[in-house]
Amino acid sequence: MRFIRFDSVGGASGDMLLGALAAIGADLRGIERTVRKFLPDGVRFVSEAASDHGLNGVRATVRCADHHAHDHWPDAHAGQAGRHGRQAHAPHRTRKDIAALLKSPALDADSRDLALAVFDRLAVAEGKIHGKKPAEVHFHEIGATDSIADIVGCCLALRQLNVAGVSVGPLPCGTGIIQCAHGAMPNPAPATLELLAGMEVCQTDEPFELVTPTGAALLGTWIAKLQAPPASAQVVCAGFGFGKRELRSRPNVLRATLLEGAGASDTSDRSDASDILVLETNLDDCNPQWIGELITRLLAAGALDAWATPVTMKKGRPGIILSALAAAAQAAALREHIFRATTTFGIRSYAVTREMLDRRFETVKTPFGDVRVKIGSRNGEDLVRSPEFEDCARLARAHDIAPRQVYDAAV
Repeated sequence: MRFIRFDSVGGASGDMLLGALAAIGADLRGIERTVRKFLPDGVRFVSEAASDHGLNGVRATVRCADHHAHDHWPDAHAGQAGRHGRQAHAPHRTRKDIAALLKSPALDADSRDLALAVFDRLAVAEGKIHGKKPAEVHFHEIGATDSIADIVGCCLALRQLNVAGVSVGPLPCGTGIIQCAHGAMPNPAPATLELLAGMEVCQTDEPFELVTPTGAALLGTWIAKLQAPPASAQVVCAGFGFGKRELRSRPNVLRATLLEGAGASDTSDRSDASDILVLETNLDDCNPQWIGELITRLLAAGALDAWATPVTMKKGRPGIILSALAAAAQAAALREHIFRATTTFGIRSYAVTREMLDRRFETVKTPFGDVRVKIGSRNGEDLVRSPEFEDCARLARAHDIAPRQVYDAAV
């Protein structure tokens, strides 16, 4: 199985990730052909050789027919105030608007779902900062065509390279004040810090935005949604993605290292048990609508699962036990979400051990279209086959049938 390790010297942004992925073999021309089938404005993926401090790699840029290079604030390596000249004209799309754009059959289901998970993560972070529900968030520059192409293109590149999972080294943070769509902000911007919750960072003296919301959302989503690389693996190749700004004391690069090793679905000598934590809190004075929104936020922030259980509490009061399943590295960030979103005064945690089936995905053809099926196996024997509900629901709507019919056909 293939994995990628990302190590940053100069930061992480959408274009730097595209450049790093192109440097290790992703076909930007092929990605461009796919993206142009469902995005307007003549999207182009441009790559050029770049070098700095003795390092050589790729600088990637997404361009649209109606404006120049996408020097917008989510990928702010291009500059500070006034750096993009099209801010007032950027579409203010919602997650629903973006999902409609990505319904195109040209986009495979895995890449679509991964890209939408990135936008979900962005919506949760922006909503928390600005006091809105994720569904109410309007993406500004991130909703522009070239930014959508950035995110979708990166997810398509992972698919091209057949990557099962990623890991990320410490991400550098800049200092000072930056100019964003909402005005002057401390560096890193509040939304970026929210997206970096649970990830390792290091401080620099660079007075620029180094990690952008787009870069943080992509990396955070990949860590949460994909497999973790094995403890040992073989290096296949490595490449550098370059940012546009010249930094003061370091090369503006992000390195991607392509690895091959045994993953969760193809190793026979690994333990099938993993140690994780359960976080819990009792709530009897909380608006239930807050809980539903918080569960969505916890899952977007990296929880392995999250749920609410109705209980009867002291004095006969109805209440809820809010629970989240998490790896130890994610627990602190999830506690922060729970404390800020509920009325609780305390969160308990305890270690649990879970045993899991080996899992893999296969795509099957049905009379209604392709459906991804998650297959669970143990000791080489397939035990469970579960069609992905999102695929079934999407095809059911297209054919005016019930999701159950698509589900049965996939099974």
